[in-house]
Amino acid sequence: MDAAGSQVADECAQYAGKYQSGFITTQGGDLLCSKIIHLITNNHVKSQVFKVLNECEQRMYKSVAFPAIGTGQARLSPAEVADEMLDAIEEFASQISVQHLQTIKIVIFQTNMLKDFHESMRKRETSSTDSSADSSTTDSWFSIFKCKGKNESTEKKNPMILKKKVGLVMFQICGESQENVDAAESWIKNLISKEQFETSISNELIGSFDKRQIDALEELQRRNHVTIQLESKCSPPLIKISGINRDVCFVSVEVQKMIQEMKDAKDEQSKAELIYNLVEWRYLGSNDTFVTFDKLTNMQLEDAQIAKKPYFDVKINKKNYRVDLNTLQATDDQDKTVNIQRVSKSEGKL
Repeated sequence: MDAAGSQVADECAQYAGKYQSGFITTQGGDLLCSKIIHLITNNHVKSQVFKVLNECEQRMYKSVAFPAIGTGQARLSPAEVADEMLDAIEEFASQISVQHLQTIKIVIFQTNMLKDFHESMRKRETSSTDSSADSSTTDSWFSIFKCKGKNESTEKKNPMILKKKVGLVMFQICGESQENVDAAESWIKNLISKEQFETSISNELIGSFDKRQIDALEELQRRNHVTIQLESKCSPPLIKISGINRDVCFVSVEVQKMIQEMKDAKDEQSKAELIYNLVEWRYLGSNDTFVTFDKLTNMQLEDAQIAKKPYFDVKINKKNYRVDLNTLQATDDQDKTVNIQRVSKSEGKL
């Protein structure tokens, strides 16, 4: 109140006993803000924070900064306060109707409380795999603004990073000296860096990724605390995955599976082409001429015969048929039969 000045104190005196919803709103006074919302002390931190956030939204405020409510004279537990404040912010942010309030800051003066807020955030990571928080670098977790010293921009633009909405949690660190502020910032970054990991996957097939694979990567990025970066101009092309250790490992395995599926499909296509150059499987068409199966079905029929399977299911003119590999006849579910032919291109009909 001293920092806000006598004007704010006088305004509070005018509203004494007239508050509604547990708070009153005054001008910013000598503080670097347009308004000050003064809370009436109680132990319901989540409720208070939620009410303030709704008030800001209704008044179309763009940003709001909170202290660690109740950790001063009220002597509330910092860990409980962290949980309740972040619960309120999560609940508020999940509302579809939120349109105006864009930035929510928590101002922490006591360095020892940072671990309580960090731990509360970590618990939320564990309980929600659908979070949109991005953790590719230390600065993408926390946007840190100093009360003393230079400001740092944490935005890093890279056109090769898949599109993703990033939810930032911003802490404003204030201290008695530049040295204290720097020490607090360094402590936070070191704590976060222990959770970070980056890995790269290089493979020629990455250059062949189409919309289906790109969509799958974006979904993996959306559902996990990672950033996926494509480096298609490298030789061979590569994918960089960075973020929280456990999520990076999980996403890395999923990307490897995608590449393996593409490799298997390519190998199967090559094999089908090779077999087609040696053997043709055909079915009798409507005009009494034999029609060649597609190359994949051709390969599957040949594999089934080599494996001495008695039957193999195929589609003929979009209808399901079961081929008897001994009699070379295909039968549909209405007992209609079609003659099948196997022709070796090097030896003639077999």
